[in-house]
Amino acid sequence: MKVILLQNVKGSGKKSDIVNVSDGYALNYLFPKKLAIEATKNALSELNAKNNADEYKKEQLIKESKDLAKKLENAKIVIRAKSGDNGKLFGTVTAKEISNEISRQLSLSIDKKKIVLDEPIKSLGIKIVNVKLYGTITAKLNLEIINED
Repeated sequence: MKVILLQNVKGSGKKSDIVNVSDGYALNYLFPKKLAIEATKNALSELNAKNNADEYKKEQLIKESKDLAKKLENAKIVIRAKSGDNGKLFGTVTAKEISNEISRQLSLSIDKKKIVLDEPIKSLGIKIVNVKLYGTITAKLNLEIINED
């Protein structure tokens, strides 16, 4: 019997896979536990429509991420921080502060978890910070740390 899996089933397949299983396995295990449905014409067309919609959403997300990457790479974020005479900060600039400044200066919402800091920012100057947007799409953000007067 051909079935469409609604969840990952160990030994049978992953969610949305169409697999052949024995009638007894399908009727006595998969269907009662709502792990699968029978692969009828209607079910197959619904699965196809869902897959097409998911693919479209993914393409839109990639497109939006690339546009956002261009905006971030063309922008320069200025952060004011207290520092000593030698240019060392009294604290560090965190991903949360960077996220807040992006929101304030560019009106863009970037989650602090997407900002990748290789090492803590502890000095004044210009820094390049990577921002992971989606999958392999990353943007290099120009960040300038200046002394707070």
